[in-house]
Amino acid sequence: MSDTPTRERVASYVRTHPGLHFNELVRRLDLAPGQAQYHLRGLTDDGDLCREEVSGRTHYFPPEFAPADRLLVSLLRRETARDVCLELLDRPWRPASLADDLGVARSTLEWHLDRLVDVDVVRKRRDERGRVTLVLADPERTARGLRTVRPSLPDRLLDRFTRLVDGLLEGD
Repeated sequence: MSDTPTRERVASYVRTHPGLHFNELVRRLDLAPGQAQYHLRGLTDDGDLCREEVSGRTHYFPPEFAPADRLLVSLLRRETARDVCLELLDRPWRPASLADDLGVARSTLEWHLDRLVDVDVVRKRRDERGRVTLVLADPERTARGLRTVRPSLPDRLLDRFTRLVDGLLEGD
């Protein structure tokens, strides 16, 4: 039996869902992890896909995706980062107010902000009193990235479970 149909299925799925991380790809295509690793390795070795390691997850992209866009979309695959950017599309926010509005611990917000600031998606501006305001570096680029990401239900549930645990730990 040829590996070609499965490999083509994986490549096609990544082209239509860029930035999927490994576990999500395994779930959505109902592949065994070893089978997915085999085909993804072949596709990346052949240059048919690119991989991006971001915050402990491996994400896969078609090769025409620019490296900066790969980073953006990989980060936006996490619900909190996505929610931060959605809120910042509307207006600038102060970190404490944004954490409250999103219902996340301040430490969780800062973890995501650090990554978004590192790749120049979000900027922290300081006023004359040293207070921080969060703004998007390039709202149009961020909006394009947000349109690319369509998270699965399991991913949203995992993100919400993480938020719940963070909230419980913050209460200690």
